[in-house]
Amino acid sequence: MPGVDSLCLDLSEQQNCVRACEGVWELYNLAADMGGMGFIERYRIECLRSVLINTNLIEAANRAGAERYCYSSSACAYNTDLQKDPNDRSLKESDAYPAMAERGYGWEKLFSEMVCQEYWAERGMKTFSARFHKVYGPFGTRDGGREKAPAVIARKVIEAKDKGCNKIIIWGDGTATRSFMYIDDRVKGIDTITHCDDLIAQPINLRSGDLVSINKLVDIVGAIGSTKLHREYGATAPRGVTGRNSDNTLIQSILHGEPRAPLREGMAKTYAWIAEQYAGRKLGKRIVS
Repeated sequence: MPGVDSLCLDLSEQQNCVRACEGVWELYNLAADMGGMGFIERYRIECLRSVLINTNLIEAANRAGAERYCYSSSACAYNTDLQKDPNDRSLKESDAYPAMAERGYGWEKLFSEMVCQEYWAERGMKTFSARFHKVYGPFGTRDGGREKAPAVIARKVIEAKDKGCNKIIIWGDGTATRSFMYIDDRVKGIDTITHCDDLIAQPINLRSGDLVSINKLVDIVGAIGSTKLHREYGATAPRGVTGRNSDNTLIQSILHGEPRAPLREGMAKTYAWIAEQYAGRKLGKRIVS
């Protein structure tokens, strides 16, 4: 595309951040070494080391004269003691303190939010932190260990249908609850947040959709795939917190609305894309992993 540079760099290294920030006036930091709960639980050090990305990138952006800096935070920054009930315990932005974030990944996000706040307080750089809640959609990771629940379940349903087995294995007991955000909503949300001066240095929830259990998500994907599978539960598998939802009062009051793509609609698009990738791999085609 004309006027676009595509760079492949390790942004945990300072010199690479300097290169990436040349001529930048707005910067969106969406980089992190992370994945689904299986990855986060197993590779806590790798997740925690993502703090190097934000630390080096925000300094490079500030020195390059960037006017706005958006950081992709996470609901994992919230106090885990408030997420032990699968029912709707909506988390407002202030519930990140007193701090008790998820080990590794969550603490990295919480600290990096503070880094962004200090760059505004001391250097006057406009920083923004959006706390994402379970983003999904086409072109996301679908296998290999880093995939998240929506992609995992879609892939498992597709595999079960293809292999003719009437079974799907679910991590945990299926009662854990989450709210899921379609990728288009996230893109629109971060653009809106980054251009709202009322949100400078103010972490804000960015999620859409209603709270659903993993069992309900399986119901939705099964209906999309026109199949109903026998469920087996992995009690010893990583499961994360029991329940997580966000209080959207702040984003509604400041932005006068919230992103909201219906879960079934978003999952239908996600399922179709994963099914296409699955079929392509069987035919030996080069596919997106």
